[in-house]
Amino acid sequence: MKVAAIINPISGAGADTRAAEQRRALIADAFDRRSVRGTLHFTERAGHARELARAAINHRARLVIVCGGPGTVNEVGTALMGTRTPLGLVPAGSGNGLPAALSCSIDPRLAIDRALDGTSRAIDAGMLGNRPFFNIAGIGVDARIAALFNTRERGARGRWPYVLIGIREGCRYVSRDYELDLDGDAGPVRALLIAFANGGEYGNGIKLCARARLDDGVLDAMVVEERSVLARFWHARHLAKGTPHRAPRVTLRQIRRAVVRTNGPIEYHVDGEPGVADEAIEMGIRPGALWVRV
Repeated sequence: MKVAAIINPISGAGADTRAAEQRRALIADAFDRRSVRGTLHFTERAGHARELARAAINHRARLVIVCGGPGTVNEVGTALMGTRTPLGLVPAGSGNGLPAALSCSIDPRLAIDRALDGTSRAIDAGMLGNRPFFNIAGIGVDARIAALFNTRERGARGRWPYVLIGIREGCRYVSRDYELDLDGDAGPVRALLIAFANGGEYGNGIKLCARARLDDGVLDAMVVEERSVLARFWHARHLAKGTPHRAPRVTLRQIRRAVVRTNGPIEYHVDGEPGVADEAIEMGIRPGALWVRV
């Protein structure tokens, strides 16, 4: 079996050149033990993982393993969409929400073994505009947090920087007025957060939509309306418990299509990678678009 491994050498908290070499050595050892024809590549810049994955497909790789965080996984998954080449996950990010939804081991040795020896299954891909996502996309405060988190220097990410940015933005973020259309049910809303979940967890145990499933052909939409700063933090405890439906002024429903409009630019993220749209953006879903190894 021909396998390509794509390694982000700086993903996760405190990643350095030694961590990169450790990741390479673990995968190379697994290849050697199985006599696998494998190639190993380090990413060098944003977008490089997508390029490497496309090259692997062109060279007829039967499996692409990605060792990195949500952004790297999103790039590789985007390249593999619509092919029968499965994606193997070795979690190495700050949150690892998609690996959690797929019950991937956080032990890199076990994750590599399961990627090489497991079975393949198809999962859905959400679409926010023309950008795919495989776990969660969001508009509002989580998009602002993602944008600020992604400006941090290499090796300066991780759980606690994310939490600290979240606390700061929870205090000062100003909600916006949107026109929201969920499967044709349209109306105005002043929202702190509008999220679309394919998987159920942001990462680090923060559960957005506990009932979200990766292969059910729908997205789980969650709309959190404006509230006071104190109420924001009091109700946020439900994310840690996986019970956001218990907070007031929270809408949860399953959808196949949505449109969000507002006056001015719309900050969003796809799998934690930030972006900006002009005044309107559409969400959709592509059932069974990506094969993954589990």
